[in-house]
Amino acid sequence: MPSPVMPTSRQGGAALSSVAVSAVGMRKSYGDKLVLDGIDLRIPAGSVFALLGPNGAGKTTAVKILSTLITADAGDLRVGGHDLAVDPQAVRAAIGVTGQFSAVDGLITGEENMLLMADLHHLPRAEGRRVAAELLERFDLTEAAKKPAQSYSGGMKRRLDLAMTLVGNPRIIFLDEPTTGLDPRSRHTMWGIIRGLVADGVTVFLTTQYLEEADELADRIAVLNNGKIAAEGSAEELKRLIPGGHVRLRFTDPAAYRSATTTLREATADDEALTLQLPSDGSQRELRSILDWLDTAGIEADELTVHTPDLDDVFFALTDKTDNADQSKETAR
Repeated sequence: MPSPVMPTSRQGGAALSSVAVSAVGMRKSYGDKLVLDGIDLRIPAGSVFALLGPNGAGKTTAVKILSTLITADAGDLRVGGHDLAVDPQAVRAAIGVTGQFSAVDGLITGEENMLLMADLHHLPRAEGRRVAAELLERFDLTEAAKKPAQSYSGGMKRRLDLAMTLVGNPRIIFLDEPTTGLDPRSRHTMWGIIRGLVADGVTVFLTTQYLEEADELADRIAVLNNGKIAAEGSAEELKRLIPGGHVRLRFTDPAAYRSATTTLREATADDEALTLQLPSDGSQRELRSILDWLDTAGIEADELTVHTPDLDDVFFALTDKTDNADQSKETAR
């Protein structure tokens, strides 16, 4: 198993000084089932951290522990600078949580859902109405604000759910699979909202099974498998852990193809498709070397394509080929 790699931030490439979430040796068992086996996390403030893993790997358990919904069996855990074991109330005051299942009450209007959250945060009535109106506008829900939430589309309900999470102005937000079930347009809308939150300095802890989502949003990604962190780093760092990158040359001229095959003996040849596949990390230096060789040999390839491992490859390489079915009880907790 590859060793975890150190992350870099998309914000200028330097590590951010303030740590929003820290976990050292976080453990959790349900009976004789060990769900989290001493995992370590360090999440810089103002960044997006994505936790990936198969069903039952322990993602939701990690979120529930760090958001004070359940307690860990062991570990030094700090969120927003507060020790979860010593001052969980201070942690709750610093965070917002949007779970897998919507907290929206469908029998009341979107505005009433927002005002209910304002009351729960003990905001004065005038301030609560102001905050609700601002968030409804920010999430493009003003026109639907007076309608029962049960009439909202899935994307609208998810936006309302997140807007409700922001009523208390949390600086750390846990999003547990926030775009599950959304259509591609709604998913992209949610991505834009998340990027906007991070631009305002909010830290986002994201769990997702959409690998494209982690690739698009996350400064750092950890892959959780069987209760342990299999690897951690930026998307590009994780991709470099996985072999299999290659350059594919396609020819339409059989003579050019035969000449290239004779010279490039290390290439994998496909005589029917007239293609050659060369191992490559896709770097500019390697591509230039291949192009220079083609020019020197007087050989013209009709098509050159580069394949580098993506997060799908990372996910399948670092997680069990099974669906962790023996841990499926965890997802319902």
